[in-house]
Amino acid sequence: MELFLITFIPFIGTTLGSAMVFFLKDKIKPSIQKILAGFAAGVMIAASIWSLLIPAIEMAESQGQISWIPAAVGFLMGILFLLFLDSLIPHLHANNEKPEGIHSSFKKTTMLVLAVTLHNIPEGMAVGVTLAGALSGSIGMTMAGAIALAIGIAIQNFPEGAIISMPLKAQGISKGRAFVYGTLSGIVEPVATAITILLTTLVTPILSYILAFAAGAMMYVVVEELIPEAQEGEHSNIGTIGVAIGFVLMMILDIALG
Repeated sequence: MELFLITFIPFIGTTLGSAMVFFLKDKIKPSIQKILAGFAAGVMIAASIWSLLIPAIEMAESQGQISWIPAAVGFLMGILFLLFLDSLIPHLHANNEKPEGIHSSFKKTTMLVLAVTLHNIPEGMAVGVTLAGALSGSIGMTMAGAIALAIGIAIQNFPEGAIISMPLKAQGISKGRAFVYGTLSGIVEPVATAITILLTTLVTPILSYILAFAAGAMMYVVVEELIPEAQEGEHSNIGTIGVAIGFVLMMILDIALG
């Protein structure tokens, strides 16, 4: 039961954020979007380091491996995996007019949801691999650490949910449908978490590689989308402040609870 609840913590964050469409009248201001994007980037950077890369290095050392090899190889594979998905899946970011990925006849709303869904995949993987590590008793990995990561991702998913549902409402879609679309963008997280737990349980010897893989996938999202969004246009320092706040909050969560 505890495992099930932890799996759905990030999804709850997305759902609550999407529900803001019922309480906020106007679309989110660009300055608010900047700080929220920066905040999400900060959380993901800290999570990649403390929850994924450091445990991967420590695990490799405990297994008598060259400590940096699993971290380096897994990280680069995670980057390439997200690069592949980013190039393949048709999606559209909220502030852009030109879709990315292969050409499709999908509606604009569908591609907006797919953009957030794509970025939620590595977050679900990160929670799944930390849970698998805690369940296997791997060095430096605890259930408290997995909970800290899930809470950190849920916190940054809250504004992500709002960022997808609010623009949809601004385009004339009903509040109910905008909420549903925002919520659906996060359902991939518990799915990715469950799949990662299953796969990691079957291939425990390469857990350190999978940890670094999840870190690389998350960092791809940070560098490719979140940082550019936070720095776009005027007042980019607001996005930088968001990064700092998100990074420190996730670091505190990981150290205090992990």
